[in-house]
Amino acid sequence: MLTVYDIVRFARSQSILCQGRGSAANSAVCYCLGVTEVDPARGNMLFERFISKERGEPPDIDVDFEHQRREEVIQYIYRKYGRDRAAIAAAVSTYRPRGALRETGKALGVDPQIVDVVAKSHHWFDTSQDLLARFRESGLDPEKPLIQAWAKLASQLLGFPRHLSQHSGGFVISRGKLTRLVPVENAAMEDRSVIEWDKDDLEALGLLKIDVLALGMLSAIRRALDIVSEQRGERFEMQDIPAEDPQTYEMISAADTVGVFQIESRAQMSMLPRMRPRTFYDLVIEVAIVRPGPIQGGAVHPYLQRRQGFEPVSYPSDALKTALGRTLGVPIFQEQVMQVAILAAGFTAGEADQLRRAMAAWKRKGGLEKYYDRIVHGMQERGYTLAFAESIFEQIKGFGEYGFPESHAASFALLVYASSWLKCHEPEAFLAAMLNSQPMGFYSPSQLVQDAQRHGVKVLPVDVTISGWDSALVNLQGAGRPAVRLGMSLLRGMKDGAAERIENARAVRSFESVNDLARRAQLDRKDLHVLADANALASLAGNRREALWQSVAAVPDKDMLATAAVQDETPALGAPTEANDVVADYRSAGLTLGRHPLELLRPQLLASRLMPASTLRTYRDGRLARGCGLVTVRQRPGTAKGVMFVTLEDETGNVNVIVWPSLLEKQRQEALGASLLAVYGTWQCQGEVRHLVAQRLVDMSHLLGTLVTSTRNFH
Repeated sequence: MLTVYDIVRFARSQSILCQGRGSAANSAVCYCLGVTEVDPARGNMLFERFISKERGEPPDIDVDFEHQRREEVIQYIYRKYGRDRAAIAAAVSTYRPRGALRETGKALGVDPQIVDVVAKSHHWFDTSQDLLARFRESGLDPEKPLIQAWAKLASQLLGFPRHLSQHSGGFVISRGKLTRLVPVENAAMEDRSVIEWDKDDLEALGLLKIDVLALGMLSAIRRALDIVSEQRGERFEMQDIPAEDPQTYEMISAADTVGVFQIESRAQMSMLPRMRPRTFYDLVIEVAIVRPGPIQGGAVHPYLQRRQGFEPVSYPSDALKTALGRTLGVPIFQEQVMQVAILAAGFTAGEADQLRRAMAAWKRKGGLEKYYDRIVHGMQERGYTLAFAESIFEQIKGFGEYGFPESHAASFALLVYASSWLKCHEPEAFLAAMLNSQPMGFYSPSQLVQDAQRHGVKVLPVDVTISGWDSALVNLQGAGRPAVRLGMSLLRGMKDGAAERIENARAVRSFESVNDLARRAQLDRKDLHVLADANALASLAGNRREALWQSVAAVPDKDMLATAAVQDETPALGAPTEANDVVADYRSAGLTLGRHPLELLRPQLLASRLMPASTLRTYRDGRLARGCGLVTVRQRPGTAKGVMFVTLEDETGNVNVIVWPSLLEKQRQEALGASLLAVYGTWQCQGEVRHLVAQRLVDMSHLLGTLVTSTRNFH
């Protein structure tokens, strides 16, 4: 605990936002040391969850740091303990279907182009049983001996070690030289050492491992707080965020959570209107319930039924009310499963923790069956029915390694609430912070900007005479709220060094022309091309075409003439069309502040009776519906029994599509390959939860080609 405290103390001294979680996060010691912000008095601590005689090892403490500043923390650990006593654990990367297909195809001498087609046809959710179907889909005969051998070898290779990589943040610190205990090598990254064993090997050896993890949302929250502080003229910290704000909970309950930590996924957005969180503890449950553990354990539906008043809250016994009272009689957290074993099956606290550990590893190693008799017979002896005892055991199996400890969920819930409050009350600061913390989360900068604009946030384009590297807030005369000025970091191909030179030169005096910009900021032709293509030179050179012409003339090709001023008259170039501009926006920055591509295509879509999201939202439940949009998300969770969830985006918002396994198999190419997808199906509407259940899919990507260029610009 003191080792972790020292690391956290360093991070805080450098203004690096961090947050402790893991089993020890509900301990009073960690709270008092400031490792975690979760007050144990507000939770339900189960001491043996993180320390017990049977466990016989130190508690597990994970700490998340800002992902863009974690390296500072890592280097502090190396400096304090020395490279000979501290190193990062390894992770063993194993062969997955695409890698196995490529390696075995290459070994068998298959044409590289054919290997590439077959590998790309295999998606993340396909199993080894699907291999022959993918060969057939790629135009190969599955009956040929070569194809049979290829499929067999690829199947055998699945799961085998491929290479060693670095663990996401597991640090091992030893008393003496690490090389006396474990094999160590230099990492590819400078000033890093890696142990050549993974975390399971290290755990078996009993070495102290501390998780120094990176979390993008911490970077975004810290940036947002800095922006809010600057706007208010005084420091505004996380603890200054008002607790239990009704407006924030209203926003969360409406599933208006694009960009919000942990509750931005399709599954969470479907759950939020049903749960309607109203307190911090509701958020703790929300974080934990949309997880494979509670889903596979059958906890979600009973909890919702009870919460919404459709089913009475009941407990199998008064003893279990102690464990399950806070979640309406349904086990959701790891600690509750342990408490049920203690209260209903006669386990000691230490034995319950051993059960939890077996539960966490049973899918990889097995070993949970030995607890069946102990749990079921123990519960029967205490008066519980066989059916109830077996249902509890099934829930324990369902939890597997995917159930959250309550303290872990509470730590995440703090960040959920903080990011929700910022989005609700400081949307401009939230957007700028999210854009400056990319890449992270479910949503692209384009989706974040569109969502902010729908909430009334004014967004201004990148302008070389104003913009910095980061997106920033600007106060407009007469406007009640600031606007967000996009930064040069969003431009594809823009180098931070070039942006820094632009800012330094601009601080001396304003730029007079593209020539002046190129000369004083020492920009090469590529830098200018990036700026011109993104329309960031508009205030100096007019439209995109004129800017591109001037940027070529501003930097002569020949070395001797590189610094010469060329007096070249720009011809009268016609301005690009609106469609040209939209396409160029997506190509250069991945987003547009102009009209959405679907708005330009709307007349053609309406002619095919393909309705926008805003119209579909008015439909009654069960109505036949047609929608069309850019595919922004495809998800096929392991708990969804083969169902694929697709999100379509148009100029009025998003449409959530459900694709059943039978349709996915029949129209796999359209479901997985289309950039612009039309969906014919049935509209489902239950309260605030709305879906389009697909019956037929049509690839409309060719329409994007009518917007002047190819579909790849809209991916």
